Amino acid sequence: MARLPRICPPGIPQHLVQRGNNRQACFATDSDFAAYAHWLHESSCRYGVAIHAWVFMTNHVHLLATPQTPDGISRMMQQVGRRYVRYFNRVQERTGTLWEGRFRSCVVDAEHYLLTCQRYIELNPVRAGMVTHPSDYPWSSFQSHTAGVQARLWSPHEVYLRLGAVERIRAERYRDLFRARLDQQLVEEIRSSVNKGLALGGEQFKTELERATGRRMRPGKRGPRQAATTARSTGAKRKNLL
Repeated sequence: MARLPRICPPGIPQHLVQRGNNRQACFATDSDFAAYAHWLHESSCRYGVAIHAWVFMTNHVHLLATPQTPDGISRMMQQVGRRYVRYFNRVQERTGTLWEGRFRSCVVDAEHYLLTCQRYIELNPVRAGMVTHPSDYPWSSFQSHTAGVQARLWSPHEVYLRLGAVERIRAERYRDLFRARLDQQLVEEIRSSVNKGLALGGEQFKTELERATGRRMRPGKRGPRQAATTARSTGAKRKNLL
């Protein structure tokens, strides 16, 4: 069955996830993280994609980005993926694939969900038990948003810039958002949206996208078989890999 083309409207943010094949490590050293960041910056500039937030984990990457063209994100990810795989295979003296097929993505309602999605991305190392606070993890956009650390990769979104007229106020107000925990139901909504390629946003946002694209942007109604499967799996223990 042919894969449906991605929904990638210019000017609308996208949450992207790229995983290592079989969840294997795709970063081994700080030099690996730095190399990926460098090529991601180059590719984002070449294809007109603004990177608002990121976290580079050991075996996967999260990005929040806005394209200027319908194919900008796909072309960016293809280029940085190929360049990084060649580098990683050479350095690690390995061959074969590194990434788990196509990256996953979903469109994001900027007005209502962008800052929430950024928090979700930057809290990944905390949820994974790698650090106790997002400021302790160096390979994310948290320090750019909260401490004014300039990164070539970083293009702050308009919604973030509206937090304050000056950098200090924006950073302070953004830090305040992390005082409260993300609701678990909201975490699951973010995961489900990116894994299934659905819209992350309010009902009006989803309706407008569906009308514009002719594609379903929200979960379908569950049938009896799906409901039974969900009920059986409710108590299963799941690892937090996002």
